[in-house]
Amino acid sequence: MIRIAIAALLYAMALFVFFSEVFGLYRFKYVLNRMHAAAMGDTLGIMLIVAGTIVLRGWSTASLKLVLILVFMLLAGPAATHLIAGGEVSANERAGEEYTQEDRR
Repeated sequence: MIRIAIAALLYAMALFVFFSEVFGLYRFKYVLNRMHAAAMGDTLGIMLIVAGTIVLRGWSTASLKLVLILVFMLLAGPAATHLIAGGEVSANERAGEEYTQEDRR
């Protein structure tokens, strides 16, 4: 019973992280800020879902596979986001400047 409660708490936290990510995607105007919200939300949300599933199912070979998937996601997600952000910075001349209020409208 405790395992189900802990897993439900981890799933609820992941759901909150994913909703915050979507809110960040719509709230932020600058593309690099939006990418940061999406990348951080995906990484943390997937980590919480995998942790909840491991707690729910107990330690087994399936849990080991989930841990390997988690390690891959933790390595591949931020690296891909960094490469995409580097492309945006090199393509946009104003990428390093602070946008004014008029640019945000």
